[in-house]
Amino acid sequence: MSYARSPDANRLPLSTRSRTIAPLGEFAAAAGGLGLAIFVLLALTPGLGLGPKAAACLFFTGTAALAARALQRDYPYDHLGLCNVVTLARLALTMALVAPLASGGGTSWFVFVVATVALTLDGVDGWFARRQGYASEFGARFDMEVDSLLAFILALNAALAGGAGTAAIVLGLPRYIFVAAAWAAPWMRRNVPERFSRKVVCVAQLGALIALQAPILPGGIAQALVPAVAALLVWSFARDVAWLWRRRA
Repeated sequence: MSYARSPDANRLPLSTRSRTIAPLGEFAAAAGGLGLAIFVLLALTPGLGLGPKAAACLFFTGTAALAARALQRDYPYDHLGLCNVVTLARLALTMALVAPLASGGGTSWFVFVVATVALTLDGVDGWFARRQGYASEFGARFDMEVDSLLAFILALNAALAGGAGTAAIVLGLPRYIFVAAAWAAPWMRRNVPERFSRKVVCVAQLGALIALQAPILPGGIAQALVPAVAALLVWSFARDVAWLWRRRA
């Protein structure tokens, strides 16, 4: 779920905003607490080795640091807001899934439940952003990148599980293929308009990827989900590319 950029009384003048450190401190405190929570969650989860657990914690630290850098550069308000804390929690849950992936992957109720919670929280952050007046381009980008990471990790895990085959990887790649294409074609770097259909496709993508994590999902259904959702993704991205092409400079 993305946020729309909107002016608000909480927005600071640029000269003041560039010197504001409160949101960064709040972000660091939230990241520390969530990192500890993920460490405890993984420590209590059987079947995961020390190395995979450490990898998950390191990935969370690294991705949170990248998000903090973007926040410091682009965030326009003097407080973090619950919306970004929720998105940060979604990032922590997503990075927790690195541990079972690093352990060899495969269907797992742990992955299914954690991913379901991460998806359920999608939309909660947008609600808080609108409710508290902290909607921002940073928040929208942060939310989108967490969705992309969640999809990529789930796609890798589904491919390792074998039920859907290695073709499941394609369900986690569209966002990164789009970014790579934008580097080669500058006309693709323009912001695309908000579309409800894009959000529906994103939910369908993540919902299918989460379903592929369930140990009880029949192999036939798993194999049918991949091409069906891949077709939706191709349609959605092709629509955006066509819109960008028509408005190229």
